[in-house]
Amino acid sequence: MSKSYSSNLTQEQFELISGLIPAAKPSGRKRCVEIFSVLNAIFYVLCEGCRWRCLRQPEAGTLPGDFPNWQTVYTYFRNWRKDGTWVRIHEHLRQWVRVDNNRQPSPSQAIIDSQSVKSAALVSQAVGYDAGKKVKGRKRFLIVNTLGLVLRVLVTAASTGERQGGKQVLKKVKQIGTAVSRLNQIWVDSGFDGVSFDAVCDGLLPLDYTSSHPTHPENIRGLFCYLNVRLWSELLVGLFGLGD
Repeated sequence: MSKSYSSNLTQEQFELISGLIPAAKPSGRKRCVEIFSVLNAIFYVLCEGCRWRCLRQPEAGTLPGDFPNWQTVYTYFRNWRKDGTWVRIHEHLRQWVRVDNNRQPSPSQAIIDSQSVKSAALVSQAVGYDAGKKVKGRKRFLIVNTLGLVLRVLVTAASTGERQGGKQVLKKVKQIGTAVSRLNQIWVDSGFDGVSFDAVCDGLLPLDYTSSHPTHPENIRGLFCYLNVRLWSELLVGLFGLGD
């Protein structure tokens, strides 16, 4: 059993998501580690930014080796990423937070924003140059609901245009299915403006556009509203930037 770290789940938090963790395969070897410890090790790496090997080979200022073997922890992390476990946990938590805030589980509005960041020295895949922001690296497209909860994130080369990246991240949102069945309005800035972007969204968003428009109709072009509700996406990309 590991010591208590600030990144550890509480027992109540673990019980909330434990039912979403895949069960051990009946034909495989019996699990010899506690899933609670595996999750805490993963969250420690996430919060502290240390290497996986530091879980069992501690260095100055890193985690003492009291978690399961790092290869075991990484294997669980990788398998859950490949089988969609992390996405399922995220989807359920987002809906639970919305309900806890007296909202419908499915959002009716969302906000898209993007941020270009410099890439690390050894990163060579999906790297480009954002001429507008004068940044060589990658660009992340983020779509959140009006509570600031993430729907989907897309990472591309920084040279990807706003409308092109916006179309791609909206396609990922459509794949969520019934969890966004009420989505009928997207808030964007002027970088996403354009007939081609509007046309793509006509086929991507799950509902007909029957909800009423916000006030200030002079700021509305088609379905896209350039208003201060985008503050949530600005705050979130700012938080992401703190980790770069």
